[in-house]
Amino acid sequence: MDIQDIKNRFGIIGNSPLLNRAIDVARQVAPTDISILITGESGSGKEVFSQIIHQLSSRKHGPFIAVNCGAIPEGTIDSELFGHEKGSFTGAHEARKGYFEVVNGGTIFLDEVAELPLNTQARLLRVLESGEYLRVGSSKVQKTNVRVIAATNVDVYDAVKAGKFREDLYYRLNTVPLKIPPLRDRREDIHLLFRKFVADFTDKYRSPNIQLTEEAQQLLTNYSWPGNVRQLKNIAEQIAVLEKERMITPDILENYLPSERSNNLPMRLEGKGGDDFSERDILYKVLFDMKKDMVELKKLVVELLKNGINANTISDNSPYLNQLYREVQPAPNTAPENFSPLTIHQAANPEKQNYELTPHAEEVEESLSLVEKESDLIKRALKKYKGKRKLAAQELGISERTLYRKIKDLNLN
Repeated sequence: MDIQDIKNRFGIIGNSPLLNRAIDVARQVAPTDISILITGESGSGKEVFSQIIHQLSSRKHGPFIAVNCGAIPEGTIDSELFGHEKGSFTGAHEARKGYFEVVNGGTIFLDEVAELPLNTQARLLRVLESGEYLRVGSSKVQKTNVRVIAATNVDVYDAVKAGKFREDLYYRLNTVPLKIPPLRDRREDIHLLFRKFVADFTDKYRSPNIQLTEEAQQLLTNYSWPGNVRQLKNIAEQIAVLEKERMITPDILENYLPSERSNNLPMRLEGKGGDDFSERDILYKVLFDMKKDMVELKKLVVELLKNGINANTISDNSPYLNQLYREVQPAPNTAPENFSPLTIHQAANPEKQNYELTPHAEEVEESLSLVEKESDLIKRALKKYKGKRKLAAQELGISERTLYRKIKDLNLN
């Protein structure tokens, strides 16, 4: 079966060289029984390629199941994949087969495989190496003959370096890498796909056909499409259903395209290394808070030097000065030359209100542990929202699932 036949069979639209290369790789590895790791951005069509590999393999008459690893709670993922015995945990009222047992002789597609917990990754590695696994709550070894196709929209190797993904599992899955190009790298295919989607939806909803002006076609092609084919399909459906004007101009099309003004900002990108970016965000918040306090401290010292050190100036600012020294101590080698920390002493006689500034006997360095800073930020967020973890997660810029895991890892219960 050549590439065009595969496109016709599986409804793939486009003539991009990168797309053709991906289809060719899938066609060549399909007859083998090796594991495949499909990488590509969200919405680029990774599950379609898993179907191609399964349908062109010797297992095509066997079962096929797609599992979204990121959508299954961490506490039940082992049971879902490998099954469990009756009474193995609360709520296990009867024994249950897992996906690897149900799909025996077929293919299992593990989407978002990088979301698997490390313990589950170890179980998966054993299945890949020996075809053996244990049900949850059982000591009896089970055998399975399943081909594993995995997919992810993050850089797994970065996850390996960060200790979030097992290196041995990465190399075991990545026997043959298959990269699906994002839609912005297939610009010659964008208008073809849009026309196909619009034709499908106008036929489905029995509405007049839609056409784009040349300027609108240019706008459509130059858009970055962060949601890839899925986003393009959704916008085609919106236009087919909502738009009364059937000749689409750039002004009309812009109403359906999300703004790209913030795309170049150094912010967390959806679906790209979720945990890595969330931890980086927390670190940024810590550093920004420290920088803000240091700037305020410098302003205060400059003001004291300008106005002269007198009792009134120190009396007005001493609470803030003492607070800064309690909460933020400068790191080594960051203090200006000839600078020494100051301590404020009040005379025993309150009527005289005499103050003097004396050097500290010693500097106390602030802990630079990222774990402590991360723990402190999480505690403050939970306290701010009175234990409501969803709101705390939004404040921290991480997912609620990531917050649950960090609370568990840092023993914050």
